[in-house]
Amino acid sequence: MLLTNNNLKKKFPKKIKKLSLKQKRISDDFMKYWHSVLHNNYSIVDKFNHEYVVNSRPKNFKNVLEIGAGDGEHLRYEKLSKKKLQNYFAMDIRQNMLSKLNKEFEGVNSYKGDCQKKTSFKSNFFDRVIAIHVLEHLPNLPKALSEINRVIKKNGILQIVIPCEGSLAYSIARKISAERIFKKRYKMNYKWFIEREHLNIPSEIFEELEKFFKILSVSYFPISIIPLEFCNLCIGLNLKKKLIEKIKEKKSNCYRLCRIYR
Repeated sequence: MLLTNNNLKKKFPKKIKKLSLKQKRISDDFMKYWHSVLHNNYSIVDKFNHEYVVNSRPKNFKNVLEIGAGDGEHLRYEKLSKKKLQNYFAMDIRQNMLSKLNKEFEGVNSYKGDCQKKTSFKSNFFDRVIAIHVLEHLPNLPKALSEINRVIKKNGILQIVIPCEGSLAYSIARKISAERIFKKRYKMNYKWFIEREHLNIPSEIFEELEKFFKILSVSYFPISIIPLEFCNLCIGLNLKKKLIEKIKEKKSNCYRLCRIYR
């Protein structure tokens, strides 16, 4: 393969086009509206997004971090005791969403922040980290996964759900759902919105995940018996952290050996 300037460019962080004031208002409005539509009209997909995480969670856990927690949509599925809620940390970049969450779930720790930057959480602190339809949105995915790896415990579990962005099934489903609703509601092209929202496709996400985590289990929806993207809408994964320190140490030892035997 001939290497060009484009091939040599870094993939991350990805650049996002700046929105006009009108586009910003539409984007914010549609995100709120779509979440209500998804829950009411496409509940089977919404159900998988949340029940996969609940059904595959470890039996024993204490500290939980949910990234992109919003107004508590996933927390409603967790059905945690008051004691468990006190060890649940809901993280989002939108304070208005966290305020709604705190009204419904007293005792939950809300944290306004960006997982693509270093957070104030201690290293090796969380037993579970949850990210439901989050990773596809992140311009600096490697930074986010590095930070998640830092804060999760040695035997902690990362639970994620991502869309099969770019697949035949997902493209058709979007045409007759989100895209149709967007065009009808705003009389505008949908392309500028979704290209800015879904930055990362599954192959990119898997590639970055495997640098920091070991995949424990994968579930495809809705056709779980055919674990391929083209005929599915979502992918759920449970992962365990790789010990980055040990990987670095091995690389360092190999480097020293190479120098000795030169």
